[in-house]
Amino acid sequence: MATVITNPERSKGAHSPQDPVARRSDPRVIALERRLRHCSRVLTLGVRPNLESYAPEALAMIQAAEKIYYPSAFYADLFDVAGKATFPSAHTYRYVQDKIKQTALFKLLGVPHPRTHVYYGRHQQRRIRSEFAYPFVAKVARGSALGRGVFLIQNDAQLEAYLAGNRVAYIQEFLPIDRDIRAVVIGTQVVHAYWRVAASGDFRTNISAGGGVRLDAVPQAALELALSTAQRCHWDDVGLDLCCVDDHWYVLEANMKYGKVGFRAASIDYYQLMDTLITNGTI
Repeated sequence: MATVITNPERSKGAHSPQDPVARRSDPRVIALERRLRHCSRVLTLGVRPNLESYAPEALAMIQAAEKIYYPSAFYADLFDVAGKATFPSAHTYRYVQDKIKQTALFKLLGVPHPRTHVYYGRHQQRRIRSEFAYPFVAKVARGSALGRGVFLIQNDAQLEAYLAGNRVAYIQEFLPIDRDIRAVVIGTQVVHAYWRVAASGDFRTNISAGGGVRLDAVPQAALELALSTAQRCHWDDVGLDLCCVDDHWYVLEANMKYGKVGFRAASIDYYQLMDTLITNGTI
């Protein structure tokens, strides 16, 4: 397991979500999304569809803040144009749940990644069977997470069923693994890494799909690849999935909306961790 930052004791005061401004007279940092809602250093304002939907005090805080935490994909781009810092970065948000863009970036940067091809429309999809041998993996290219939209394709019937629901086909070589590593990079460091082991009879290692967490030692090579990938891709808050086949490491995909099960399994308080990273200026 990766070295984890030691975190100080945090305040456990409860706050009312209806009036976030009233419940904190001197907020030090503000967030829009609810990701940090249990952090003692963070005042969560919520994501409103229109800026004028915020109370005047809250809007003034947004305008005055040097940095906005978890601003949402919509506001991240706006703040970026306005020159306001965010965490995660607007660049990180642009790759959320978009396997096509992630794969293109991996190829451009030379990040080791399973052989993958994207096919648009039925004309291009006719080439799949000549370019990939069964079995191979097919995924919903955009918007899927938690192991949903990931299929092991073993015959023509399964391929046709997948193509019937996906005009854009994201096809990836099948790697014979029963486990992978989730390495979480926050800021400029790997803060946690652990093994995910597939459930019996399932090729997916996702915890939500029945996979289990193992806290055995994670190879240094995996940690280095995760950190270098995040830095080269300019992602500052990401869970990277990696695996090793024949002594060769691959980055499978990036998850910007990673879960906290692995943190809980290692008895790591995610909110204390984030409080510490904010306090020491890491993020």
